[in-house]
Amino acid sequence: MSYIEMNDIVYHYPLQKKAALRHVTLNLERGKFYGIIGENGGGKTTLCNLIRGLVPHFYNGKLKGTCLIDGKDIRDLDLDDLCVKIGYVFQDPFTQISGVKETVFEEIAMGLENLGVPKAEMVERVKAVCHQVGIEDLIQKNPNALSGGQRQRVAFASIIVMNAETLVIDEPTSQLDPDGTRSVFAIIDTLRNSGKTIILVEHKIDLIAKYCDEIIVMEGGEVAFHGPTAEILANPEIENHGVMMPQAAVFGHAMEAAGKPLGRIPVTVEAAVRLAKERMGS
Repeated sequence: MSYIEMNDIVYHYPLQKKAALRHVTLNLERGKFYGIIGENGGGKTTLCNLIRGLVPHFYNGKLKGTCLIDGKDIRDLDLDDLCVKIGYVFQDPFTQISGVKETVFEEIAMGLENLGVPKAEMVERVKAVCHQVGIEDLIQKNPNALSGGQRQRVAFASIIVMNAETLVIDEPTSQLDPDGTRSVFAIIDTLRNSGKTIILVEHKIDLIAKYCDEIIVMEGGEVAFHGPTAEILANPEIENHGVMMPQAAVFGHAMEAAGKPLGRIPVTVEAAVRLAKERMGS
């Protein structure tokens, strides 16, 4: 049985005539890293909202079809219980900070506090996650006075500390500089290696190519493509659906067109360099 199973999902937000999701059928496995890409307005965030239970529990609207999480219909799951199972890192870190806590430590501990976790355990878990995301120096700072990049790492920490088995992450680097982006992806990679199921919306295609196991391309509320990362991102057809190929794949296709094929189309720089060296040595 798939961990997350969607069958013919159609969803309309309240007062909207056009469906935000149209006939979406997906099966997602536990422990995999999924990248969701596609045009703006293509349904990426709505798909995340469904997995997280915000659709239909928070946004309401009209939901048809079935979405099962561990075999249970999303309509029957309690949103409070689901938030422990599936963590959600929002696109805008400024909306994820509560605004009511005076220190980063208290901000990160708030979810554990709400669950009634014993104080000693809470302190240890917060300290451990602050070390994991590299924000030990921010623990006593006011979260409302942090930069966007710092807030994003605090937002990650507040979700990671809950030890959810699944993380849904919506464009975490959209407001970050290259250093901040590398820092966030280092955190995500650590989480992937710990066995978490990760569902990531991201526009930086070269990073998606490097880290994700499978790709889901959304267009017009529908799934245009779904499959292994190397297969989907090497396909020139994705450019007709609002997605750019990674530079490595562009290079691979150019080499093929020049009569100098690499053997296969790479989607990461590392793979392109390796294949080019192999060709030169042949």
